[in-house]
Amino acid sequence: MFKNRKSEINSIDEYVAVVRDLLEAGNLAEGEKKIIEAMGKYPHAPEPHNLYGILLEMKKEHALAMRHFRAGWALDPTYTPVNVNLYNFGTFSKNKKYAYTEADCPNEEITPTEITFDQNGVGHVEKKYETQCDENGLVHVVRRK
Repeated sequence: MFKNRKSEINSIDEYVAVVRDLLEAGNLAEGEKKIIEAMGKYPHAPEPHNLYGILLEMKKEHALAMRHFRAGWALDPTYTPVNVNLYNFGTFSKNKKYAYTEADCPNEEITPTEITFDQNGVGHVEKKYETQCDENGLVHVVRRK
């Protein structure tokens, strides 16, 4: 099935693509070998841990999967797929889809926020924008002061 693939994998993105194909085809043993190979080749990358977490979720080893998702997050907290998988499998989310790459992540609009401090020096996260309705029922976005 994968005869057209090069035997030498040269980038982490290629590992992700190969492992995704293997896991989606149900070849978990071969996928695990490739993930372990990627961990050895890219020890500071979050992608192999994310892939291993997905594999472990497929094997119904939830606690161990969460450890790998958290390890991936610890290596790069900005890596969106591992954040999505942590949310999807670490909460009561109904979305149990695997996020292998950024393309698998939902495009959710992030509400702009800012941190303000009160007189006691305690920080509070507040929305930068609020909405107000006018007398005609139209909603307007208003910037906070």
